Amino acid sequence: MRIAFVGKGGSGKTTSAALFSRYLAEQGSRVLAVDADINQHLGQALGHDGPPPRALGADLAWLKEHLRGANPRIASADQMIKTTPPGTGSRLLDLDPAGELLARCSVEVGGVRHLVTGEFDEADIGVSCYHSKTGAVELWLNHLVDGPGEYVVVDMTAGADAFASGLFTRFDLTVLVSEPTRRGVGVFRQYAEHAAGHGVALAVLGNKVTGPDDVDYLRSQVGPALLGWFGQSAWVRAAERGAVAPVAELEPANRAVLEVLRARLDARERDWAAYHRGTVDFHLRNAAAWGNRAAGADLAAQVDPDFVPGRPVSV
Repeated sequence: MRIAFVGKGGSGKTTSAALFSRYLAEQGSRVLAVDADINQHLGQALGHDGPPPRALGADLAWLKEHLRGANPRIASADQMIKTTPPGTGSRLLDLDPAGELLARCSVEVGGVRHLVTGEFDEADIGVSCYHSKTGAVELWLNHLVDGPGEYVVVDMTAGADAFASGLFTRFDLTVLVSEPTRRGVGVFRQYAEHAAGHGVALAVLGNKVTGPDDVDYLRSQVGPALLGWFGQSAWVRAAERGAVAPVAELEPANRAVLEVLRARLDARERDWAAYHRGTVDFHLRNAAAWGNRAAGADLAAQVDPDFVPGRPVSV
């Protein structure tokens, strides 16, 4: 299952993504936590003190060649763009940490595998947008076939920035973390408006809730989209200072929110054929808008009309 955490800057989405990742891992699940935010703080929130893993966004040439595999519809890795769909001969991936990609580009933090898009480097400043890096996550997710009991948790860019690509459609559940404020719920409305018609399952997770008035405000503004809310947490405050304790020690009311969130996510069912149709649709749109011109080829020819992703072996 795949879940994205979104929201305005400072809402607590990174903390929520890290908390949910650690909760799942302590429940015995295989979890990959992906930092796809321009501000790369998820590793720290998970309790990682060492150097970050090799950035997927900085390894794009290798990633394209790796995923291309023996797909005869893709002449070269240079003709792959962020939306290129898998087809017969493509290398499909799973979440086995011994697989080549995760062994190369991830680290383990307290039972959670951690992967990053990477920060801006000197060569990016003034000439690149961050979507050049999040595009690597989109391409990877399009080639990932995750199985039962496996979870991908993605900390996304703030606000509506995710809509610059098809990445926002790659999740079984999208959780918008909102403070009980006008700006917080304003981001929810904006996100819901942009996501409408794209099959996005969107829920709201309240954060920094101090009492019944805050809950009432969120309910009045987002209605049934409100999944639950986090109150004040000494556990979270200690974790933010570096004292990371087991999630089992989290305040019971806040832990109950994690249980509700997992139940909502587990109840989702993925239609692989529909998912792949979405992949193809965004690819054709990007090909027509800019990809064909950039690659000097008709990228619509990369679409394998009879292909639907299946369960892969570890690669």
